[in-house]
Amino acid sequence: MLAALGFATIAVLLLLTMTKRASVLVALILLPVLAALIGGFAGDLGELILGGLSKVAPTGIMIAFAVLYFSLMVDAGLFDPLIRGLLRVARGDPLRITVATAVLTLCVALDGDGASTFLITVSALLPVYQRLGMNPLVLSGVVCLGAGVMNMVPWGGPTVRAMAALKLDSSDVFTPVLPAMGVGVAWVLVASYLLGRRERNRLATLSPQGPAPDEGKDERDDREPAAATTVTAATEPEPSRHATPATADGKRQALRAPGDGPGTVRVPPLPRTWLNVFNLLLTVTLVVCLIQEVMPLPVLFVLGFAIAALVNHPTWEQQQALLDRHAKNVVLVTTMIFAAGVLTGILTGTRMLDEMAETLVSVVPDSFGSHMPVAVAVSGMPLSLVFTPDAYYFGVLPVLAETAQGFGTDPAEVARAAILGQMTTGFPLSPLTASTFILVGMSGVSLGEHQRFIFRWAFATTLVMTAAALLTGAFSL
Repeated sequence: MLAALGFATIAVLLLLTMTKRASVLVALILLPVLAALIGGFAGDLGELILGGLSKVAPTGIMIAFAVLYFSLMVDAGLFDPLIRGLLRVARGDPLRITVATAVLTLCVALDGDGASTFLITVSALLPVYQRLGMNPLVLSGVVCLGAGVMNMVPWGGPTVRAMAALKLDSSDVFTPVLPAMGVGVAWVLVASYLLGRRERNRLATLSPQGPAPDEGKDERDDREPAAATTVTAATEPEPSRHATPATADGKRQALRAPGDGPGTVRVPPLPRTWLNVFNLLLTVTLVVCLIQEVMPLPVLFVLGFAIAALVNHPTWEQQQALLDRHAKNVVLVTTMIFAAGVLTGILTGTRMLDEMAETLVSVVPDSFGSHMPVAVAVSGMPLSLVFTPDAYYFGVLPVLAETAQGFGTDPAEVARAAILGQMTTGFPLSPLTASTFILVGMSGVSLGEHQRFIFRWAFATTLVMTAAALLTGAFSL
């Protein structure tokens, strides 16, 4: 009963979001609540939802301040040299931009954290896509592919869970699939080339001349300051950089911020060059601290934003204008994360996920025992849409590994197969992971559009790596 209810909830959720019959926010909240009521958990509903919200609260806090931080940095022009450099190298060619997106994602994703990967890459590259008129689904899709493959690293969530669940170490699980991962990286570059070529042809059809930016022109003159957060955000130029009140003789007074009255302390603005250097050093320090886990991620972004806001916008009026300008983006992303907490809280607290895992294992035919690694590898990516990482790796994987062992297959082979797709290539598409909503929210696309656009490419990544794993002997057929 619970298993059927859980599968039905996930199926209806995917159907509603992919067909745009309901917003993701509404579906994530109301569908699991309805399932809990049908399952007889009305009395525990408040506790279940609160438990789910509590688990995603740190992520929600981190994302709120991370969006504010990177939005501030885009306003300040931190990424402008990178944008101009990419445009100069790409020469206005969407194909080169798309391949550069894949390369940047593969590098940034080495830390194994999907949330920080999406925050950094989308913040840096979305203005480029907007400048050239490229489809933001290409951005979210290519970032999805690159981050998915790199999530296989030993310090990434899926591999760590696989090793912990089966009591294995990195040499048992990750090292044998390293060649397959290398093939996966190569496939991501090929896929980005194909997607980029398709996007170049699309833009050429719309405009025979093609989008060719003026390399000698500052890109910030032609784009919105908040371009790094969402394409739907309507923003205005920052008052403190474009308007100052006039003095009695008609001259502009640079030291007074808009809204300052008589007697207000005037704060002289920092020279632009030194401010850019400070922002760069602060961002590099923040990224290093994120990778080294010096402090919890939410704390780092809270402190980083506060420091950046104080230095870049020293007056109260400027700080309020900053918050007003980017509040919509923060709300759009964080509400999705908390809504996902409602879904996972109910599915986990009612033991629906546990029952789903047991049901899945029970329907595996005994004849599949000797072919279990291949079956696990191929099914892992689609099952990312159904199971959370914990539910799969701690609930499903041990039973599958034990079943395979009964047929003479090493459990380590099942673990290797699992990390080729389950919450690796599949996690940036799953509604069960909060980081997915960071990717789609900051790219300005809907979850359903993102899934329809990139699912087959992500699944192909798993198939390519599975074939490579078979050829290199990571597991047997």
